[in-house]
Amino acid sequence: MSYMSTDQAANDKPWRFVTNHTQVLLCIARDPEVRMREIAEAAGITERAAQRIVRDLIEGGFVDRERVGRCNRYVVHRGLRMRHRAQREHQIGELLDLLRLDEG
Repeated sequence: MSYMSTDQAANDKPWRFVTNHTQVLLCIARDPEVRMREIAEAAGITERAAQRIVRDLIEGGFVDRERVGRCNRYVVHRGLRMRHRAQREHQIGELLDLLRLDEG
């Protein structure tokens, strides 16, 4: 009997622990002047999907977009509560901090 390594098995599954919305939010939090193309590439999604997710985050009040010349600058509202009832007592800033622990 042959077993796949844990990495191989995980990569064969279509789901991930961190959603695309969270991936996009992380990109914006890391670089408020990030371009849509860079968000899409980092999150592993199309630019169109990245645009939809950014729009969701803006409409949800989690992110503001400011126009700076021809570019956008984003502001993340870290103090807002997470949306799911199981995490409502937590702010999105806590999630961002948790997922950025190894950066530095």
